This record gives sequence, C-alpha cells and structure tokens, in this order.
Amino acid sequence: MASNEPALDTPLPPFPSATLDPARPQPVYGDAPGATETWEEWDPTEESVRPVRGRHRVVKQRGGGLARSSTVLGVGVIAAVGAGGMATAQSKPPVSISLPDSISASLPDLGSLPGVGELVSHDAPSPKSTADQADQKIAAAPLTMTGLSTGEAEQGATDAGEALRARILQQAEQQKAGAAAEAKAAAQKAAAEKAAQEAAAQQEAAKAKAAAEKKAAEEAAAKKAEEERLAKLAASYSLPVGSYTLTSTFGEAGSMWSSGHHTGLDFAAPTGTPLKAVHSGTIVSAGWAGAYGYRTVVKLDDGSELWYCHQSSIAVSAGQRVATGDVIGRVGATGNVTGPHLHLEVHTPSGPGIDPMAWLQSKGLTP
Repeated sequence: MASNEPALDTPLPPFPSATLDPARPQPVYGDAPGATETWEEWDPTEESVRPVRGRHRVVKQRGGGLARSSTVLGVGVIAAVGAGGMATAQSKPPVSISLPDSISASLPDLGSLPGVGELVSHDAPSPKSTADQADQKIAAAPLTMTGLSTGEAEQGATDAGEALRARILQQAEQQKAGAAAEAKAAAQKAAAEKAAQEAAAQQEAAKAKAAAEKKAAEEAAAKKAEEERLAKLAASYSLPVGSYTLTSTFGEAGSMWSSGHHTGLDFAAPTGTPLKAVHSGTIVSAGWAGAYGYRTVVKLDDGSELWYCHQSSIAVSAGQRVATGDVIGRVGATGNVTGPHLHLEVHTPSGPGIDPMAWLQSKGLTP
C-alpha cells in the first residue's frame, strides 16, 4: 500500500499578494541567508475556506484531442525556440563559412537577388550605366518585384504581377500578330499559286493556239506549194488529146479485154485527131503491137512509160527525143477496138500499170 509522506516540519510561507516596490528592499524567505521575518502557521477553518458548489466534472477528451494538444504545443515550442534562436543569433558574432571554388563560383550574387540586395552593404562605387542602375534597383527592391527584367525596371515597373500580366498580353498580341501574318502569307501564297496556275493555263492555251495556227499556216503553205508545183508541172505536162470524150476508165471489168478488166484510159475522138506528147521523153518503140494496133511508147525522164495505142498513123521513130506537146501520131481504130479512140496506159519504172487518171491529176492535169 502507498503511504503519504510526512508533513514538513517548517511550513511554507504564503505567496505575497502585495505589489513589490522596487525602491524598498525585498524580504528574504525561507532558509536563505538574511532571512529575518517569521510566519505563523495557517490553520484553515470553515469561515476561511470558501465552499465549493456544484459537482467537479472532468471533460472527457475525444479522439484526436491529444494530437491537437501536441500539435499546438509543438508549434509553440518551435516558435519559442525560433524566437530564442533569432535573439541569440542577433547577440552572437557572425560565423564565416567557406565553400569550394567550384560551388561558390556558381552561386548568384546576393546583391542581384530581389529583396536581399538591400540587406547587403555595397562598398563598391555607384553604377554609372542605366542597366547597372536598373540591376541595383531590382536587387534593392522588395520581393514583389521578383521576376522583373532589366528593361521593365528601366521603364519604372515595380510590380511583378502587373509586369507578368503585361508580358502575357504582349505575348498574346505577338501571337495574334504572328497568326495574322501567317494567314496573310498563306493567302498571298495561295493567290500567287492560283495566279501561276492561271498564267500556266493561259500559256498552254497560247501554245496550243500558236501550234494550231502554225499547223494551219504550214498546211496552207504546203497546199500553196503543191498548187505551185502542180501549176509548174502543168506548164510542163499536157493532155494527149485536145478534144475528146472519156469512154472507159482504168479497172473496168468486161469480156472485151483479154485480162478481164480495162488497163488504161480511153479518149474517144475522130480519126486523125493529133496525139501530143504528155511530157518530154524518149521514144522507146513505135509500130504494130497486135491487139493494141499501132502503138508508140514514150519513156519519161523519171523512168515512167506512156503507151499510145490504136493509132491510125505514127509520126516518130524509136530513139527520138520529144518535148511536151509534140505530135507523135494520130487517133485511129487499129487493133481490138469498137471505134476510133486513144487507149492511154501509164507504167511505172518497175513495170506494173497504174491508173492514168490519177497519174495525170498528180501532174496538175484534169482529164
């Protein structure tokens, strides 16, 4: 069982209730040296003790109360310790700290930090340039100027928030201007491309038109040249009979011809009508040729041969040279015929017979 400790022989003096006067000497209590006053024993009585009314209640702490009390106590302790540390730090001399050169070289200058520069003493001479003055202004400014650039400080800006707002607005305006410039450049590029396409289309159309005009001009020139050529040939070529009637053409079928079809072009004319040389050439043969009657063969300079058949008479001989329009014989009805006419055949240098009508037309003549 626990027992109460015995009471002290010497009773404790009561705490003085009077206000102390700094001018009067204070009494010394207890066993301390110089104690002079004595105290009577306090015996509480019913009259001196005030009765306690009501019941004593102990407030039950809910969950977390201890933690809240501890937190408040901890914060108070930290505040007290901090205050004491600050007071102690103010009364103590500064302590120098040395850092390696690699670290100290990378640290910023204290004078350049906003809100800190004013705490650092400057022994250097005052800056001369405007930029240096602005830097010094930023370094000595309060923390509200954190983030201000030198240019903004030179312009008199003092609030970082307003400066940031101004920067954001400026960036927005720059972005808007950049977007407008890009849109304008894109529109100009599209217009230039469209103009280039239209110019290319116009150029292609102009080229096509020029090509068509050139082709038409070439065709007209070729046609004119052919006409001139034919006119020139016509001057050097002549129809074999002056007055005639075409009765049979090349290629007609019939039993009257041994080959089964007509091999020449027939010019019907009265007997004795003069026969002329179509073009200049050399007489190859002149005489009787069986079914062809009296026949004259004229070889032209290009190697082609003209056969004049069924003549009544021959006016030239073999080896003779004739010119265009020379009379070489007369119309007759000799050989296998039904009436007086000139049977004209045209043979190429290789020998086969061709249509005399087409050949005469190629020389500018129209039978």
